[in-house]
Amino acid sequence: MNYIIFDLEFNQGFDRVNNKTVSNAKCPFEIIQIGAIKLDSELNIIDTFSSYIKSQIYKDIHPFVKKMTGITNSDLKNAPSFTDVYEQFLKFIDSKNAIFGTWGTNDLKELYRNIIFYNLSPEKIPVKYINIQQHASNFFNNPVGKCIGLQNAISILELEQDKKYHNALNDAYYTALVFQKINNKSIIKAETYTYNLSKKEKQKLKIDYDKLFAECRSILKRDLTKEDKKLIHTAYNMGRKNKFLLNPKNDKNNN
Repeated sequence: MNYIIFDLEFNQGFDRVNNKTVSNAKCPFEIIQIGAIKLDSELNIIDTFSSYIKSQIYKDIHPFVKKMTGITNSDLKNAPSFTDVYEQFLKFIDSKNAIFGTWGTNDLKELYRNIIFYNLSPEKIPVKYINIQQHASNFFNNPVGKCIGLQNAISILELEQDKKYHNALNDAYYTALVFQKINNKSIIKAETYTYNLSKKEKQKLKIDYDKLFAECRSILKRDLTKEDKKLIHTAYNMGRKNKFLLNPKNDKNNN
């Protein structure tokens, strides 16, 4: 089992006339860099991944993003698309059984949001993750609700800071260092991440009926009739809309 410690850098829209940030509601934070460190089960670094991503939603780098990350329009001009980088990232991950490691959960949320925005499937990415920031905050006995920053954690642990912060690969590397330093099997356990789609995102998703019917044919071990397909279509959509779900607390027959 491997750990994939990853970090993202984002871009937003900027209205230069009115000097304010503007965003696409379906994808307010466009990923422009993915950086990742792969650790083996003993937490040894065994591989790295880094790529810029060409902006397609917000064509120019937001002034604040440029100042913070140092990323410029020229850096992204000839970079691959999110779709291409996502495919490369999946190959790097190599297994859905890997465990993500992140500094907080925001990068997980935005990774899913970008995947869905581009009509890609999140099915091949790991669902298990470790919020290393949360465990670091507990390790340093921070008050509840007070999360420690990455640079602060590196400083307290007296780890070497020879790389620039706010670079996706470098921040993933620093996160991996903290993980290696504070790792304790009794306190660090993987959780399951669930991304909740907004109504707009649900409306944008399309069902691949060819794959759905192929799966049903495989289960039934026969060809499907028109009636079969209508029934599968109806049942699948009922499931997507969470119809007929039981509340365990109120279901007296569930015991």
